[in-house]
Amino acid sequence: MPSLVLDIALSAERVQAIYRGQANRIMAQSRDGRRVSLPAHHLRPYLTHAGIHGSFVLEFNDAGELLSLRPLG
Repeated sequence: MPSLVLDIALSAERVQAIYRGQANRIMAQSRDGRRVSLPAHHLRPYLTHAGIHGSFVLEFNDAGELLSLRPLG
């Protein structure tokens, strides 16, 4: 199954739009340089008062559909 590693660092101010449901998608760059647009609701479990900070593994199928997003480690 194809996967990418994303390093995400979003401040609390930037994730407020996600929390309020105003942002539908997040753009991120994988470690290999590919740009990824993923549904913002997949990041909600990782929201903290400081924002979202960490490395995540994004797994997808051959059609490019997201299968899972989980913290790396």
